[in-house]
Amino acid sequence: MRGAAPGTRETELLRPENLANKVHAIVLSGGSALGLESMNGVSRYLEERGIGFPTSFATIPIVTGAVLFDQSVGDASARPGEQMGYDAARLARDQGMEEGNVGAGTGASIGKIAGFDRATKSGIGCYSIKLKSGLVVGAIVAVNAWGDVVNGQKLLAGTRSEDGKQFVSGMNILMNEEAVQVLPGTNTTIGVVVTNARLTKAQALKVAQMGHDGLSRAIRPVHSMYDGDALFSAATGDVDTDVNILGVLGAEVVEKAIHRAVYTAKSAGGLPAIADIQP
Repeated sequence: MRGAAPGTRETELLRPENLANKVHAIVLSGGSALGLESMNGVSRYLEERGIGFPTSFATIPIVTGAVLFDQSVGDASARPGEQMGYDAARLARDQGMEEGNVGAGTGASIGKIAGFDRATKSGIGCYSIKLKSGLVVGAIVAVNAWGDVVNGQKLLAGTRSEDGKQFVSGMNILMNEEAVQVLPGTNTTIGVVVTNARLTKAQALKVAQMGHDGLSRAIRPVHSMYDGDALFSAATGDVDTDVNILGVLGAEVVEKAIHRAVYTAKSAGGLPAIADIQP
């Protein structure tokens, strides 16, 4: 977690010195703290199937995850509940993942330095890399940032001009001391880096930390007091590799997933998407 306003579940358990060395689900959700309820549904689904941490009395699913604040788009009373989490787990699949205005990307937006009225619709995106060795590293990221999304020095999408017809640099607005004050925690980019490598908990933590380099390359500014930016890392334990390579590739797939989250989003809640703004 690098943002200052995270909303999470079971993240203390992920620390390398703590007991459990396996999680059974990682959940990305909208709804801010109220959306954490969706994770109960995922846990119920897994418990019904005997998936979890075995004890003498019950099998306890280890479900972790994070939420983003999306109440500013659409109806603020509409948020993921337990049944939606249950259905999400039931329908989950490892191929053909949807991007854009789905899941935690449904109400995501970016570019709010000049206020929400000049923001742009974003979503959720994924990207993966496979090496000749068979190593696979992928990321899925729901992009709900205070800042803009960039590719190198090129502004892709984010803060819009006063007439709403083009993108302008939120950093310039910030440097000119024209930023609009917002409530802390009303943004947040959350995601997961997944690999088929074999990792210890400490190594997985390092991959997640290095993955934040992808956030810093693709979102400007990032990790603010207004964002609860969090990345998880998961490994299936099939391939031996160098954690340095994993961290570098993790940052790369996170950056590309953020770009896809912007390009696959569609207008919603009164906010235009990148395709609606003429270059």
